[in-house]
Amino acid sequence: MFDREKWGEVFQSIGKNKLRAVLTGFAVFWGIFMLIILLGAGAGLRNGFEYNFRNTATNSIRIWGNETSKPWKGLPPNRQIVLEEADIEALRHAIPGIQHISGQYSVWRGQSKLQYGKNSGSFGIRGIGPEYQHLQHQTILQGRFINEVDMVQDRKVIVIAQDVVDELFKKEEPLHKWINVNGIPFEVVGLYAFESGGMERGQRSPVFIPLTAAQKVFNAKGTVDDITFSFADASVAGAKRAEQRAIHTLARRHDFDPTDERALWVNNNVENVGTVSNVFNGITAFLWFVGIGSLIAGIVGVSNIMLIVVKERTKEIGIRKALGATPGNVVGQVLLESVFVTGLAGWMGLVLGIFLMEGIASVVPGSEFFRDPTIKLNVALWALFALILAGALAGYIPARRAAAIRPIEALRYE
Repeated sequence: MFDREKWGEVFQSIGKNKLRAVLTGFAVFWGIFMLIILLGAGAGLRNGFEYNFRNTATNSIRIWGNETSKPWKGLPPNRQIVLEEADIEALRHAIPGIQHISGQYSVWRGQSKLQYGKNSGSFGIRGIGPEYQHLQHQTILQGRFINEVDMVQDRKVIVIAQDVVDELFKKEEPLHKWINVNGIPFEVVGLYAFESGGMERGQRSPVFIPLTAAQKVFNAKGTVDDITFSFADASVAGAKRAEQRAIHTLARRHDFDPTDERALWVNNNVENVGTVSNVFNGITAFLWFVGIGSLIAGIVGVSNIMLIVVKERTKEIGIRKALGATPGNVVGQVLLESVFVTGLAGWMGLVLGIFLMEGIASVVPGSEFFRDPTIKLNVALWALFALILAGALAGYIPARRAAAIRPIEALRYE
């Protein structure tokens, strides 16, 4: 492999036909470059859609009340199903392996006014339980989140994000200050991390207050907008069982047909994640197929050129064999030249593709559809392996033809 004489012959052969070598290498360069670009784009799409699940427990189900479409036990259709706080405890005891559960009530179902001194702003206000932090992965930066004591004592406390601090408090420390929520004073007990991006860039953060306080202060009368729970069996089958158990439990409590698909809205995150994963596995496989196809086109080009090289060097190969060169020596020489051309050109395409993807990742802002289109190390290693294999495949047929040349016939070749 490190024989100076062999490498000298390789460079001599390439030097005789520089333009041909460059054009041949370019086909491989372009193939591996396009493979990296396609895989990077696919990774960017996958990362973008997976980003949508960044703050949500993937082993969770969220349920909203809706309107019935079927009559049931003498009751008419088109009845509104309104979920209640009592449903939370019913589900907690009905679903095996349940981990966390919380109801949510949106105050005024939209934006509400927060005020501190002369500063004010409109933010979404959500009444939630302590377990909501585990379901939505809220990261506390200062202070604390809503706890059980807040719920039991109906405390008027609130957890906010940095955009609320910037708008209401400016440079003041927000913890333990009192702000008015639609005219009702609440004490700031925590600051959590909130990130908005992509189409939602500039979106204001929601603020959180205890569910019991929201129901009492804003006259919700024990109702909730939705209920979210997580469970231990995060398989698709386990998620389906948990979903069906929840639907049947709520159907008994609210008297509707459990087969009525309009009575409840159900968002099963396990199924969502599985669907997204399957879709992007298919996309990735397709991109590999297209990229490998481009690489194969380059390999065919290299193989054809090596056949021409072997034909041009027929007399030389015959002389070498007449002087004692073995078929293995001849095959090794041809394969070395093929692997060198494909390896060098492919390595350049690999490096350029990775740098281009890194550049795009640093310039293009991340969104819910496309973010961080970088190539992982294992993908680069697989691409490098493909390069080595490509060079060997490109030179295999020409090498065998060269090894089959008979010295007497080669010396007569013109």
